[in-house]
Amino acid sequence: MIVFARMLNGVCHLTTLNCLRTLSHAEKTSTAAKLRTGILRFRLRYVLWMVAQRSHARSYCSNNIGHASHGSTYTTSLLKARFAYHRLNRNVSSQNTHSVSVKDASKEHQQKPVEAERCNVSKLEKTPSPTEPRTQENPADVSQQTPVLTRPTSLLRIPAAVDRDFNVDEVVHTKVQSKSSKEKRHYWGIVKTPQAYLQPFMDVSIFCGMVQEAQALFDSARQHDQPLETDHYNTMLQAWARKGDLQQVRNLFSQMTASQVKPDLQSYAAALECMGRMKDTDRSTVTKCLEQMESEKLSVSDIFNVCKFTNDSREVILRLLQDVIPGFQAPPPSQRPQCQLQIVQDLYGEGNSTSKTNASSSDVITKEEILCKLDEQMDMEKTETVMVPSIEQENPLTNHTLQKRAILEEHRQLWQSALLTALKFEIQKLAKINKVKRATVGKLNFYPFLSIMDPKEYVELMLEALQNLAVSTEGSMTVSLARELGNRVQRKFFIRRKIKIGVADKLQELYRQYVSEGVGLKVLNYRELWQSLEDKNPEGPTVDADVQGWPANIILGLGSLLADIMIREVKININMVNSKKEKKMIPALYYMYTYRSFKQVGYVKPHPSLVELLQQAKKSQMPFESNLLPMLTPPIPWTSVKFGAYPLSTTKIMRCKDGTAQHQLLLEKTKSAELYPVLDSLNQLATVPWKVNKPILDIIMAVFREGGSEVLDIPQPPSVLAPVPKPTGEATAEELAKVQKERAALRKKQAEMHSLRMDMLYKLSIADKYRDEVTWFPQNMDFRGRVYPCPPYLNHMGSDVSRSILLFAKGLPLGKDGLDWLKIHLVNLTGHKKRCSLAERLKYANEMMPKISDSAENPLNGFGWWTTAEDKWQVLACCMEINKIMKHPGDPSTYVSHLPIHQDGSCNGLQHYAALGRDVVGARQVNLTDTEAPQDVYSGVAEMVGDICKRDAQNGVHLARMLCGQIHRKVVKQTVMTVVYGVTLYGGKLQILKQLKESSNIPPEQMQYAAGYLVLKVFQSLRQMFTKTREIQDWLTECAWLISKAGQTVEWVTPLGLPVVQPYHKKNLRVISHADRIMYHEDRTDDTERPDSMKQKNAFPPNFIHSLDSTHMMLTSLYCHKAGIDFASVHDCFWTHACCVPVMNKICREQFVRLHSEEILQDLADFLMQKYGHLNIISTAKLLKTNPEMKTIGDYIIQVPEKGKFDLQKVLQSTFFFS
Repeated sequence: MIVFARMLNGVCHLTTLNCLRTLSHAEKTSTAAKLRTGILRFRLRYVLWMVAQRSHARSYCSNNIGHASHGSTYTTSLLKARFAYHRLNRNVSSQNTHSVSVKDASKEHQQKPVEAERCNVSKLEKTPSPTEPRTQENPADVSQQTPVLTRPTSLLRIPAAVDRDFNVDEVVHTKVQSKSSKEKRHYWGIVKTPQAYLQPFMDVSIFCGMVQEAQALFDSARQHDQPLETDHYNTMLQAWARKGDLQQVRNLFSQMTASQVKPDLQSYAAALECMGRMKDTDRSTVTKCLEQMESEKLSVSDIFNVCKFTNDSREVILRLLQDVIPGFQAPPPSQRPQCQLQIVQDLYGEGNSTSKTNASSSDVITKEEILCKLDEQMDMEKTETVMVPSIEQENPLTNHTLQKRAILEEHRQLWQSALLTALKFEIQKLAKINKVKRATVGKLNFYPFLSIMDPKEYVELMLEALQNLAVSTEGSMTVSLARELGNRVQRKFFIRRKIKIGVADKLQELYRQYVSEGVGLKVLNYRELWQSLEDKNPEGPTVDADVQGWPANIILGLGSLLADIMIREVKININMVNSKKEKKMIPALYYMYTYRSFKQVGYVKPHPSLVELLQQAKKSQMPFESNLLPMLTPPIPWTSVKFGAYPLSTTKIMRCKDGTAQHQLLLEKTKSAELYPVLDSLNQLATVPWKVNKPILDIIMAVFREGGSEVLDIPQPPSVLAPVPKPTGEATAEELAKVQKERAALRKKQAEMHSLRMDMLYKLSIADKYRDEVTWFPQNMDFRGRVYPCPPYLNHMGSDVSRSILLFAKGLPLGKDGLDWLKIHLVNLTGHKKRCSLAERLKYANEMMPKISDSAENPLNGFGWWTTAEDKWQVLACCMEINKIMKHPGDPSTYVSHLPIHQDGSCNGLQHYAALGRDVVGARQVNLTDTEAPQDVYSGVAEMVGDICKRDAQNGVHLARMLCGQIHRKVVKQTVMTVVYGVTLYGGKLQILKQLKESSNIPPEQMQYAAGYLVLKVFQSLRQMFTKTREIQDWLTECAWLISKAGQTVEWVTPLGLPVVQPYHKKNLRVISHADRIMYHEDRTDDTERPDSMKQKNAFPPNFIHSLDSTHMMLTSLYCHKAGIDFASVHDCFWTHACCVPVMNKICREQFVRLHSEEILQDLADFLMQKYGHLNIISTAKLLKTNPEMKTIGDYIIQVPEKGKFDLQKVLQSTFFFS
């Protein structure tokens, strides 16, 4: 039957081609679409019948040796086929009523008939089966073997155009205005996207000295009418300019004229550089170039302030101009614009930006030390990989560990040799192809990308990935492994390019001046300091010259190529387990497939013997990329959205998924001066120095080495889990099924425990490496403006353990009230006395002094009072600090403390909603007004829900009677907390169900009903308690729904000037192929795809509130820096020294009032009106049923919710606003 199906496919293609021969181009497109539709429908009908027939044979298939049951595979394939068939039927009419004209479609078909066919097939093929070939040998250890699934037959045939070259054609959709969501599906035409790989390919080729290859691809793009921009031409102009090839430069200028692409200053700078590098320069040629610039109203002086330079190009141009224009001098740097945002005018107004402040680093490290550390930091980044000693290493080493290390080293040498040989063969093969057939549009050769480094360095990269992959027996998704490998090559390219074009050397010199002056001068604005140093040192390359990131196609394609080599060449001796002398080498990695939501997902899994070998060898050192570790010197300040953080390691200012370009493009379009407050806040947070709390670290390391502790939240090794009992020979089928289920649960639990333990190992090992160092954390942000440290493993935003082992490197005397704040902080961390006043908390701390001292002096052998707290390790750190103060010989106020004190917002999301709506009742519930004791919104909601239940119980509601007396704070807390972030009724029900299972005696069969009843009452109570909040939330939700249904993503600008766009789009299936391997990558970040209306709608309210809380945090950080105090934050939890808490609290409240004194909702409405107000409301919108008079989205946007009567000034006197 399968053979018959394949023959049928061939006949269908021949029939299509024969029919098309007799038609005109215009008729071909329309007829071909109809034929393909009919053929595909026939194919799918046949597949449905075939799968149904084959499903009867699943009992036979399930017995195939070494393979999982095919019955489930065919059942899932049946569902997939039905899904594709119904989607085909649904979209048939769209091909007949498409908005793209026949003439245009004919032209497209005429130019690219093969690609057009591939686009149509790809559009239908949304859930195809990956076609990775499984390894030739299966793991031989049957006792530990994980079954390998064979490659299933694809439902829809892969287009013939997918061949041995890397295929970068993509399917995208272009939006056309529509009237309804149903009609809208018919108006999305298939078009070609500009080839995103062009710029990266040219950059890499030029870096590797392959200028001709870059020129060949550039010419191919022009011949295929690809849209080329001035930057593409400039890249080639600069490459030929460095070679002094004036003829090539002239050709490119002629091509720009023919293509109607206007040269810019960078283009003419390249032409002048080319002339300057020639041995015999014709002065008349230079004069003509300058005259042409003048005719296009381009000033030659602006070249030195606008253009980007590499190596000595600036000096070459300057010498040429001085030879041609007597007395010519480079102009001074242009005046930088100032921020004009009204909300921060007192920071950036005239005379304010140069004021002085206490610098964080001046008191913790000398200028000589920091200059020494600067060289160490630069060397570390140039090396790219840092070896961190593992804290798990045995001392002394046992014979068993030594034996395993010897075996691992033997294998490692075999792997190195095999990988190097295979990689060199692949490079030679690609080099031959490159000579015969250079890269063209649609066909990309990876030869330049494999020439960035020496082959041995690629091998080391693969071996490091192998070690990371073998952290767990669960392995990694094929796409994830490919992405990791591709990204690592990209990062290495960026660093090496900076070194090659001279940026690294100039950065080091500027950095030396920056840290010297930053330590000594104590200036307020570090961005302005760096910019002034750039202005004083204009010679040489431009340090902030950016390079375009690689698209997902290149990253995944390159990574997949390297992953294939790993899987093919890395083998392991299976006989090492049973100590046999005969070697039996089997693949150490293998492909496996599983299904997720009816989609087949590929995994690369390590053989259990490989995992066991790596775990038992206990390597003494672990490799980390330099950009994953804290810095030894203050980070380079963000001076633009493209430059900042690490000196050499490229860091994005806005963290996002690979391939997401919307945010960066939006930022680049924004005037740099408007983003200065955001950049300066990131810089302030990054300049706070940190050090390790060594006593706490030593205790945690001791517990970790002793096997961890569940009570102390230190992960234990998987070996502590008891094995599942083996079934007896008389076990029934039900008992065998139960054992299999328990074994699967055990394997999952073991994998989770091992992953958590490895994460803790990384964290503690890095902390131990930096135990005697002063460190800094570079900062970046997510698309909403929320700020995060760049180092992922060790930072103050981590777990309780991470926070406990970090201290401010700069210490300050406690002062008059510092000790009291320290004690209150301790009580806050315990989770006790949450509804008590500050005086009551202080009293409780004084009563607990004996237990505090016992915890500090005998943390593991005492009474263990600290172990009963919510944040155990932070409580222990606080106990030790208080104990040291009590033993301090002098006045406690003179004790120098490094411990950060936290002030946490009271349900901060609801605080912002209450302030936006001036909600009197809601404001009181979230402590925007001053009270003797803090209001607890969770307890308040629990009481209100309890009252409703009592009334319902009196009216005979059975569930209400059952729940009476069982509704407390913990049951409703999570739901109340997440309502502000868009939790649905279903999500809230699951949250409450979890709490009821843990803390109630409701019968199990009634749990679901009880949770459903409660979540409705919680939402009802919140609507009564926060009336204005729900009105605002509903308005935001409806705005986002209307905007996204009109085919637009939701955008807004925060009060601090940060542009925000929600990156939620319909998924786009991309085919990544090379050789005989095909990978399917679901991309939800493609901004050419339709917006995901449901995600846009649900995410807008929480994202908008997150953008406000980040704005509040940034304002607080800027004004704390101006006041001369250290400030750190974990979103809505603010940190400072004990003596500075009153100052920070005052600033925090003032900035909240300042923020909400702006007309935030009205400003948002004005922005949405300007951008989306003219769009029509779709005809199927529910809004039109109740408001038929509304025609455009603007008719709804203008209905901004009215404000209440709450006085914002009351926040200034609120004790528990942040506490």
